[in-house]
Amino acid sequence: MESDEFVPPPECPVFEPTRDEFSDPLGYIAKIRPIAEKSGICKIRPPADWQPPFAVDVDNFRFTPRIQRLNELEAETRVKLNYLDRIAKFWEIQGSSLKIPNIERRILDLYSLGKIVMEEGGYETVCKERRWVRVAQRLGYPPGKNIGSLLRSHYERIVYPFEMFQSGGNLTQLKSRQLYDSEEKDKEYKPHSIPLRQSVPPSKIINLGRRANRLQPDPEPTEEDIEKNPELKKLQIYGAGPKMMGLGLVPRDKALRKKDELPQTLVVKDSVGVKAEPLSPLPGPDGDLKPSGDSLHPDVKPESPSQEEPCTKMTMRLRHNQSNTQIVDSFVCRMCARGDEDDKLLLCDGCDDNYHTFCLLPPLSETPKGDWRCPKCVAEECTRPAEAFGFEQATREYTLQSFGEMADAFKADYFNMPVHMVPTELVEKEFWRLVSSIEEDVTVEYGADIHSKDFGSGFPMKNGKRELAPEEEEYARSGWNLNVMPVLDQSVLCHINADISGMKVPWLYVGMVFSTFCWHIEDHWSYSINYLHWGEPKTWYGVPSSSAERLEEVMKKLTPELFESQPDLLHQLVTIMNPNILMGYGVPVVRTNQCAGEFVITFPRAYHSGFNQGYNFAEAVNFAAADWLPAGRRCIEHYRRLRRYCVFSHEELTCKMAACPERLDLNLAVAVHKEMFIMVQEERKLRKALLDKGITEAEREAFELLPDDERVCDKCKTTCFLSALACYSCPERLVCLNHMDELCPCPPERQYLRYRYTLDELPTMLHKLKLRAESYDIWAGKVKQALDMEDGRKRAVEELRALCSEAADKKFPDNELLYRLRGTISEAERCVSESAGLLGKTRRHAGLPKMTVAELKTFLDQMQTLPCVLSQIPEVQAVLSEAELYQRSAQALLQGAALSPADPSQIQALLEQGTALAVEAPELEQLRGLLEQGRWLGEVKRALASAGSQVTLEVMRSLMEAGCSVPQSAAVEKAMAELQELLTIAESWEEKAGICLEARQKHPPATLEAIIKEAQNIPVQLPNILALSEALSKARAWTADLEEIQNGEHFPCLDDLEGLVAIGRDLPVRMEELRHLELQVVTAHSWREKASKTFLKRNSCYSLLEVLCPCADVSSDSVKRSKWTRRVRERERVRDCSLLYKSDIDSLGLSAQDLRDPGSIVSAFKHGEQKEKEGIRRLQEINLSKPCPGGRVSEGEGSGEAPPATTTTTTPLLPCPSVCVCGDPPRPPMLRCQLCRDLFHSGCVPFPKLLPQTSPSPASSSSSSSSSSSPSSSIDRAWL
Repeated sequence: MESDEFVPPPECPVFEPTRDEFSDPLGYIAKIRPIAEKSGICKIRPPADWQPPFAVDVDNFRFTPRIQRLNELEAETRVKLNYLDRIAKFWEIQGSSLKIPNIERRILDLYSLGKIVMEEGGYETVCKERRWVRVAQRLGYPPGKNIGSLLRSHYERIVYPFEMFQSGGNLTQLKSRQLYDSEEKDKEYKPHSIPLRQSVPPSKIINLGRRANRLQPDPEPTEEDIEKNPELKKLQIYGAGPKMMGLGLVPRDKALRKKDELPQTLVVKDSVGVKAEPLSPLPGPDGDLKPSGDSLHPDVKPESPSQEEPCTKMTMRLRHNQSNTQIVDSFVCRMCARGDEDDKLLLCDGCDDNYHTFCLLPPLSETPKGDWRCPKCVAEECTRPAEAFGFEQATREYTLQSFGEMADAFKADYFNMPVHMVPTELVEKEFWRLVSSIEEDVTVEYGADIHSKDFGSGFPMKNGKRELAPEEEEYARSGWNLNVMPVLDQSVLCHINADISGMKVPWLYVGMVFSTFCWHIEDHWSYSINYLHWGEPKTWYGVPSSSAERLEEVMKKLTPELFESQPDLLHQLVTIMNPNILMGYGVPVVRTNQCAGEFVITFPRAYHSGFNQGYNFAEAVNFAAADWLPAGRRCIEHYRRLRRYCVFSHEELTCKMAACPERLDLNLAVAVHKEMFIMVQEERKLRKALLDKGITEAEREAFELLPDDERVCDKCKTTCFLSALACYSCPERLVCLNHMDELCPCPPERQYLRYRYTLDELPTMLHKLKLRAESYDIWAGKVKQALDMEDGRKRAVEELRALCSEAADKKFPDNELLYRLRGTISEAERCVSESAGLLGKTRRHAGLPKMTVAELKTFLDQMQTLPCVLSQIPEVQAVLSEAELYQRSAQALLQGAALSPADPSQIQALLEQGTALAVEAPELEQLRGLLEQGRWLGEVKRALASAGSQVTLEVMRSLMEAGCSVPQSAAVEKAMAELQELLTIAESWEEKAGICLEARQKHPPATLEAIIKEAQNIPVQLPNILALSEALSKARAWTADLEEIQNGEHFPCLDDLEGLVAIGRDLPVRMEELRHLELQVVTAHSWREKASKTFLKRNSCYSLLEVLCPCADVSSDSVKRSKWTRRVRERERVRDCSLLYKSDIDSLGLSAQDLRDPGSIVSAFKHGEQKEKEGIRRLQEINLSKPCPGGRVSEGEGSGEAPPATTTTTTPLLPCPSVCVCGDPPRPPMLRCQLCRDLFHSGCVPFPKLLPQTSPSPASSSSSSSSSSSPSSSIDRAWL
């Protein structure tokens, strides 16, 4: 039947304690118990900074894991596998091997098939009412396909004979003995001792291969096989549908038969008389069974060989032993007691009994081949008690590294992905699928129950084996260290001297994927805590203690076969069951995934199970708080019913704690007292019953000194401590008083009581516990009387301190009453300290703020309400009275100030008086505010009433800011309103003036004058208005200067006009005159540029004025204005041209002052022009008078007119003067300048660019081609 998909149960509670809560482990667990106990398990996440180091010696840690076959762990799956083992064994001992058929590509579930057929009424009913189709549907097969008929065929051939055998139908006529009655079963089964749980050795016969072979499909039988095997012939199915045979009846090897066992013939007549009760066969000398001749009937005669027919071994042995008549009588059918039809008579290979094939149930159609066992032998073989199921140890020893490599490789290969990428949900569903499958055998290994005492704990320990690092010291002392928690003062287990492995000493667990811990509860129903040090998560399932019996009932109901062979199966940690099945039967189940660094706690009698998601390392231990004691007592009663061994004696533990009550935690003492009271009452009843029985002998026995196996009750296996019953005649036996009637059959006189304490000693111990438990009540009564003042009397603080010290000495638990007492003492000490500071003025010296009057009143009330006497109360009352008197005076002044302004001196006097007080009166602040109001109003009045000077904007803003911090009143609000209005108006005009001062848009003078005039009415000094007024004054002065220049007699200089333009542009005033002036300056600059382009050569060293000035000294011979002279001077790097010749401007006779006068300049220019013309005429006359050698001179180009015709003249030979720029004598060819008429060598000056328009003579042409015209003076000057 296909199982539904696994549905995860709801999550268990998860708690995250604070650092303070985490400091008290058992206290925090007790705090969360009301919530967590309802789920059975819970998870605790420590604070983030609590990370204990891993202390295991990884290099030397070696362990041998257990082997777990997953489908053998689940209860229902194991029942099915056990059923298959039994039915296979049933057929195997009869000479056949079992092959499980496949139907619809699924292995046929023979167990479910047999169970459903029985639920439907049995084989006959199902066949009669034709319910095979319904059976197929219940098995999960689809309708149709003739599956019902196929199931019937398989049931008839495989299951039905086995069911008949189990029901005993084939043994109804046999007087077979009951092999194992209930008492013998109890004797045969031995419950496992707790220290050796899960250590049951596995069966020596490993049947995994046999199970695997059963699941392999049979090869299709050939026609020859069908003909030879009548069973296969009958199982032939024709038509559509599966053809897999249900059972392969494979005969054993015929070679195993003895060659001398040849078939012989014996004919027995029908008239042969046979005894009703067969005799037991007697062995002969050779070991064979030989019949006695006395038992042969005289009518039995052997026939001739021709009439012989094949028969069984019985016939052969009968023929060999014809002389033994008893043997003849034994060869009859054990069912019908007849010996006829010898060919149908079968001989058992086990016991040599005989059965007719048709007498068997179900009857056999023909003689089976191979060995055959009778129903009695089959019953003996199949009803042997099964071996207890347990885990076997692996043969390989691992280190942590090698185990982790194996575990990770297995998981990665199984899921075909990296281990860290496998979702936990997928692993969980796959796990429950595997454990429910009878087809898939998956085997994993689990390093469980590794003793930390031998291999080392994962937590740091102070055991002296190694020195701890400073960071390990904290974790070695922590109560959450699993080595420390079981032995905490509040823990019950700390009173057990022995180191019980797994309970007081932690166990280590190294898991891999699918490794499992099965459903179980802790030993003695104690708490357990598990910490996952590192690795992949561990999945947990839990059931609360209130549903523990329901879980047991469900598992026993669903798998009764397992509990018949192992009554304490759930204590062996070898069985699991799907949580969905349990939830379906009303069992509440929760789950959680425990990650690395997290704790999981299980509560008393809370069933829990789970599996590992992958490679991880965990550590677990048991602990028991005070609330566990009642559960521990009920657990012993439960163990007594199961005949289960105890780990320790509950009575011994209780009595040991009762013997030293002063060492017990108070809560633990109360719990032990209740537990001890119940034990004493029960012991009294049992000892009284012992006396009533007539047993009077007794002796004291120190049971705690005996080994546990010497003081175990023979009947219930409980470890005895308070008392036990023994017998002088049977010294090896011992029983508890609950089984006093089952010790031995000896008379009561031979029996005697062995006791640890007398009935008088037990009440004494109980009384001491009561005193310890009631000591808290007495102390609590004193504390309540003192704190509540029930007698109307206050105690001294020393008395309260004494009560607090008593609680610490007697280790009373921290509770609300103790917190209240400590709080009262702390409050009293605080009041004394505050009073000293108030009266001694130490608060002011320490820089602390004063106490207000209201705080003083509250403080005084606290002092008066405390349940203790304080001597400082009268002095504090005096301080309060003084402060109240001062308050009344200050309030009177404040009320008068509301009507009329108060005198500042009076206010100041009250302020000084209030400052001297030991407390801070609220009126002090009001008086300070009133004083500040007067000062501020005076400043405002002085600022606004000043007639001589205006207040600035900064002063007004500071007054406004100060006014906001002054306590508000009507006068302050009025002054603030006036200031704000005036400030708003002033800032508005200031903003307007600032806009006018900006150069983006200039305003005319009229507009600025209007703004300035209006702003003068505001009694505030405005910087922008002042700047605007100054700019307007400058504009007026600029206009006056411009008018003065324009109204003068002469035109102004360009430089003066440019200066006026620059000044006018900087003013924030729009002036029309400035625009006209800028236009004149632009026109002048344009004319100057055109004149420069006309009269100045490029890179000329002369200015335009120098070029345009007339040459007044043109006829002087002292200076030569030649380009050659300038080039020489330039080579000599002489930059100052004034050294070369006298400036033309200087020749005009103008001074610096004359240059500023346009009239003087014009007059000088006209005079200079006249002098220039006269100088040119004189220069021409002088130059023309110079003789010219050769008589021919080329006329250079002068003006645009044609030169006159060249004439040849003859002059007398006179001394020749120097000519040309070089100063040498004339030599032909020569050139004459048309302007100055001077002579120049043709090689010294450039030749003229254009020749005269008239055609020259050849001589003159030749002369002209080799000469050049001399530059004119004007041109040369222009070039220079």
